[in-house]
Amino acid sequence: MEQRDSEAAATPVGPPAAGPPALGVGMVGYAFMGAAHSQGWRTAGRVFDLPLRPVLAAIGGRDAAAVRAAADRHGWAAAETDWRDLVTRDDVQLVDICTPGDSHAEIAVAALEAGKHVLCEKPLANSVAEAEAMVAAAEAARERGQLAMVGFNYRRVPAIAYARRLIADGRLGALRHVRFTYLQDWLVDPEFPLTWRLRREHAGSGALGDLGAHIVDLAQYLAGEPLVGVSALAETFVRERPLLTGAAAGLSASAGLSGAAGAERGPVTVDDAAVFTGRLASGALASFEATRMASGRKNALRLEINGELGSLAFDLERLNELFFHDHTEPAASSGFKRILVTEPEHPYLAAWWPPGHALGYEHTFAHQARDLVEAIAAGTDPAPSFADGLQVQRVLAAVEESAEKNAVYTPVPTSVQTQA
Repeated sequence: MEQRDSEAAATPVGPPAAGPPALGVGMVGYAFMGAAHSQGWRTAGRVFDLPLRPVLAAIGGRDAAAVRAAADRHGWAAAETDWRDLVTRDDVQLVDICTPGDSHAEIAVAALEAGKHVLCEKPLANSVAEAEAMVAAAEAARERGQLAMVGFNYRRVPAIAYARRLIADGRLGALRHVRFTYLQDWLVDPEFPLTWRLRREHAGSGALGDLGAHIVDLAQYLAGEPLVGVSALAETFVRERPLLTGAAAGLSASAGLSGAAGAERGPVTVDDAAVFTGRLASGALASFEATRMASGRKNALRLEINGELGSLAFDLERLNELFFHDHTEPAASSGFKRILVTEPEHPYLAAWWPPGHALGYEHTFAHQARDLVEAIAAGTDPAPSFADGLQVQRVLAAVEESAEKNAVYTPVPTSVQTQA
């Protein structure tokens, strides 16, 4: 990212100011997550009655032609090839970071110091030390009025947000068990190329950080308490893969899902799968499985939470449904009840379609944008915060430490509580 698209930068940003004040958004990164976040920013202000109007001011990426094409495709007014130029633009008040994890800390800290709000994709960083530096920068920026949030978008699935409400209202009573799995299969083929997601220096970890971060965050979010210790195993099943060739050899294959394979092979330096048990602060038991080697499973995030008064179950591949068992009902008539989470009383749904009209994956990013914009306008701390992201990072680090010691129980340092 070295040269500036000055011609694009001169393009007028959106229509003349009318209605709510504009909130200029600059996004670094333009592949899979960049496309998803772009849709969220485009959509949020057209569905929800927001106090600020998101404006897609500029998008950044190192490949000038590719980032210009992404700007045109997704509706960004300008394109930058140096993220440093993007974070200092006068028309950018919020920086959205959708890059590989190795650049999160540098970009986030620079953006906060430049007086910008920040949204950073998960996992927050590649290490606990980086995450701690980001939290320190966010706390200092908070004193100046800048806010920071980490993008765990599955919190914004209406059924999951509703599950959190039921748990917080005591419908499950004291929690006994939480179990989470996140299964994908895009690495089953040993000839799948060595993208950045398979290299520790860029991704930090493999299925653990990519998928495990989501389910660790969801476990702590839904339970309303942190994990305090874990016992883990991890494995890399395919230890060498074909090198990427040509233009795809850089980070432009950031979706991690495609690329041309070359004749040479290189080492995979992250895990293919991780399984671990854990304990929540209350004493509830937890189990987790994250893998990108589960043939036939495309995006199977599943959870079940058991409490003294009932249970909840959810499957991301049926994301408009939540299953609830009320254990206080008579045994003769009790059982899991399917709740179709499309009623206007459910989280986020009042702004969308009539009951029974389902939402999808992409809507979580519009909900994420809505929540952050409302927090910025109100001056309230958004959730999940960078501190929440740090707590997830500490769990991931404990999982890796435990796996290196062949599943020895490893405490998780906790200095923060997850936000509801």
